[in-house]
Amino acid sequence: MVAVVIDFSEKVEKFLNQSISFNEIVFDYYVNFIPWINGLLWPLFALIAVIFFTSRMAKDSEIISILASGVSYYRLLVPYLVAASFLASLLWVGNNYIIPRSTKIKANFENEYIWRGNKKTLNENVHMRIGPDEKIFVRYFRLRDSTMIDFRLETFEDGELRRLLKAKRLKYDNSSGRWTMKDYMVRTFDGMKETLDSESGEELDTLLNFTPEEFIRFANQMEMMTSPEIMRYVEDQNSKGLQNPKKFMVEYHRRNADPFTIIILTVIGVSLASRKVRGGLGLNLALGLLLGSIFVLISKFSTSFAFSQTLTPMLGIWIPNMVFAVVAIVLLTRAQK
Repeated sequence: MVAVVIDFSEKVEKFLNQSISFNEIVFDYYVNFIPWINGLLWPLFALIAVIFFTSRMAKDSEIISILASGVSYYRLLVPYLVAASFLASLLWVGNNYIIPRSTKIKANFENEYIWRGNKKTLNENVHMRIGPDEKIFVRYFRLRDSTMIDFRLETFEDGELRRLLKAKRLKYDNSSGRWTMKDYMVRTFDGMKETLDSESGEELDTLLNFTPEEFIRFANQMEMMTSPEIMRYVEDQNSKGLQNPKKFMVEYHRRNADPFTIIILTVIGVSLASRKVRGGLGLNLALGLLLGSIFVLISKFSTSFAFSQTLTPMLGIWIPNMVFAVVAIVLLTRAQK
């Protein structure tokens, strides 16, 4: 509820300036905003919840009574870890399969009404592989009518150029899914021999292995895909040599790292809150929020390094978990037993 109120206060002017209905704002945006923000904050929620009720138990001397009755501290951890593992499993399924589907609706709404700058078109000097042995070059692409200026298709065989198709203009027909070439020329190569193909002419309708949509990019595109879709997209982009899909791999590894964060922060929360201290619940919650803030800060730094090629996506995302796993072990060994 707090996140929705803050988000609404930031976007209310944009809502008023657009022709958006109440139903679109509520059901297209905020109904899908809630799963997205929950997916991001679940580890922090788990930490605060664990500290809250464990501190209450410690304040009422229940932890001391349990330990005094002969129950080991590690046996006390078992229900915490079971609950944390259950929540981590839910978050993993949500992050990889469920939340991206709702986020796609939210992201489409944002791209249409809120952050129009998220949409980017590859429109100048575009090189793209459309197959293992085929590459295209487009000097200029115009999205509004799906027209390309100075188009070139190169076909290779055993690493050597075998066929070159050039067209002054290329236009896409949405109804038929075909491209219309104008002022085109076909040249074939056989070693040092070059032949001007008799197929050259003024106009030709043909099928090509790409569509105008492949020239459109969104800044938040990776959030709109399930994890299997991300992996297929990365493989496709690598095969076409289009761009470095590093930000997609960062998002993929983040979805798998966050569930483990719940387990690590749960251990940290129990270790902090199980000791009865004079400051009580307030002090423990303050320590928990401080640790949560430090975790977020480290995550932002490591993610930035992952985006900037300094670290691999996997290492950049997992560094905070590795650091806090060490913190959890240290706190666990020093907890009151």
